[in-house]
Amino acid sequence: MDAAALVDRLVRLGLTTYEARAYLALVRRDAYTAAQVARQSGVPRQRIYDVLGTLVEKGLASTRPGNVVKYAAIAPELAIERLVATHRRGLVDLERDAAEVATTLGPEFTAGQTHSDPLDYIEILRDRGAINERFAELQAGVKREILVFTKPPYATPPQENDEGIQVSRTHVARSVYELSILDDPATTEGVRRFVEAGEEARFAEEVPLKLVIIDESIVMFGMQDPVAGPSELTIMVVEHPALARTLKISFQSVWDHGLTFEQAYDLRVNRRTQTA
Repeated sequence: MDAAALVDRLVRLGLTTYEARAYLALVRRDAYTAAQVARQSGVPRQRIYDVLGTLVEKGLASTRPGNVVKYAAIAPELAIERLVATHRRGLVDLERDAAEVATTLGPEFTAGQTHSDPLDYIEILRDRGAINERFAELQAGVKREILVFTKPPYATPPQENDEGIQVSRTHVARSVYELSILDDPATTEGVRRFVEAGEEARFAEEVPLKLVIIDESIVMFGMQDPVAGPSELTIMVVEHPALARTLKISFQSVWDHGLTFEQAYDLRVNRRTQTA
């Protein structure tokens, strides 16, 4: 085994790199002065006394007094056993501390399970980044069906919602869009991508609110700030199957009266032509 590998093994046993290199230098001779150890090991001279002192404290080296103090290595078998023994003591201490912590926290955990917030199933979001992240999580968790009312302002515009495209390819996906979404060419193309991916789409002059219903169990909806205006939204996520099923009835009612993509697109083009 080469010197570098020996240093690595000694470091794993608990020595620093400098300590390992100094010990390897010491085992190659009966005794060395500090200066000689520094030269043989490559440990900086300004550090060598501290390093050798630590080896002596750990029981891996001894000193030999004289006009110039010399240092000698303890036999490797004994030195390694001392390092392993230190690890054993540390493991015993760690196990004792772990047991004490588990014993202390166990009753607190048990007691905590009896306390729950009656509104734990309601989540309120206002930060745009948090809204985007939560919506992405909900999309990724769809198991069967996702229903959406889409209207501005958009946390994630349709043309940027690549995750939604993937969901539309593999799950039941239905969306009702406000007609105004077709006023922007980029957004229109984003909706077209969803339809081509398999989403069923309908269009209405107006949808009542931004809404997502997932698997008849989770709803995410936005409420506009009546003072700050439509650009400020409070998003609520509610995990409540009864509410989800009730809102799905409302979704279906708007869906039944909606226009297809082709009908909505033709209507919007005609309107622009008439006002031109």
